[in-house]
Amino acid sequence: MYFTRLKNKWGVESNSQFILIFIVFGITGSLSVRLAKPVLEFLNINNDFFKDLFLGDILYWTLRVVIVFPLYQLLLLVIGTLFLQFKFFWNFEKKILCRIGFKRFFKK
Repeated sequence: MYFTRLKNKWGVESNSQFILIFIVFGITGSLSVRLAKPVLEFLNINNDFFKDLFLGDILYWTLRVVIVFPLYQLLLLVIGTLFLQFKFFWNFEKKILCRIGFKRFFKK
């Protein structure tokens, strides 16, 4: 029952598409968290950088979460495209971006 409502809300046409969408969400979430550390290392930022600061660990992990968010958004489109679900994830991204204040960039 719950999945039927979700399929209707998202405009998903088949169970196989629904499964692909959940696979994309799973891969994207895992991969974005996994890639956050290498991205920070590429920017030459690591946990030792914040070691001497007050609440340094909290600052490091906050920065890491801030890195994960845009990385997740980008990976969602890339992985969604690889699974032939670009249209669904592009519409999903537009909703998210509109909710966080980028509404003016998207026409209704």
